[in-house]
Amino acid sequence: MSAPTAIDADLLERARVRFEVDGARATITLDRPDVLNAQTPSTWVALRTIGEQLDPDVRVVVVRGSGRAFSAGLDRRMFTGERVEGEPGLAEITARGPEAGAALIAEFQEGFRWLRDPTRVTIAAVRGHAIGAGFQLALACDFRVAADDARFSMAETSLGLVPDLGGTLPLVRLVGYSRAAEICLTGRRVGAEEALRIGLVNNVVPGPDLDAAVDDLTAQVLRPLPGAVRETLALLASAADGATEQEQLLAERTAQLRRLAELSALAGAGD
Repeated sequence: MSAPTAIDADLLERARVRFEVDGARATITLDRPDVLNAQTPSTWVALRTIGEQLDPDVRVVVVRGSGRAFSAGLDRRMFTGERVEGEPGLAEITARGPEAGAALIAEFQEGFRWLRDPTRVTIAAVRGHAIGAGFQLALACDFRVAADDARFSMAETSLGLVPDLGGTLPLVRLVGYSRAAEICLTGRRVGAEEALRIGLVNNVVPGPDLDAAVDDLTAQVLRPLPGAVRETLALLASAADGATEQEQLLAERTAQLRRLAELSALAGAGD
């Protein structure tokens, strides 16, 4: 496996993010195990760049953390007045004013947003802590496979902040408003078994089996034709976003006609 030359190696090194491609699968690894893969603005810039430059032939993206945690949230240096690896901390974001500050946060949000694009399937492989920004990164993915030691927490409110990396929408989609509010406002830890019971994760496995479980899921989602996967994910997202019955039925039949046209073209090419 190797990182495509299109991705800035210096940026990946500064962010301590590893990016590898093996055929139709890409793997993104937050590689700061000494601080439980705490995130900085460089992390989000690297993730955004990967999303912008990802080879269209990649059909599955796996997101994982190095070592014993997925990600323990924000790097503590973000709360100081200093820059973090040349990128602005929270104080500088505030000092830029509402408009410029919002624009900067929007750029950071792009690091997570592309993971919800139905163009490809995304899988979070979660072990240990997934806190704050780490929880939101896992929520950005289509699937979450958790080791039995996984612990999820939306800790932003305990710091006087709010989740701002796109995590609120998928959380409400998965567990409903009331439970999402309780998880966010208490900041409590949600263990792996509870996460499975309430629909936060798709599967829980013993820690040593996590990589194999992700490999198996990857193999399964690569079996259908790419167009069928893409269209199905888009339909499910439309339904989750509150499409009316008639809007959803229209979307389904329109998508099906595109699928039938592609299958017909493939059959004709094989004659």
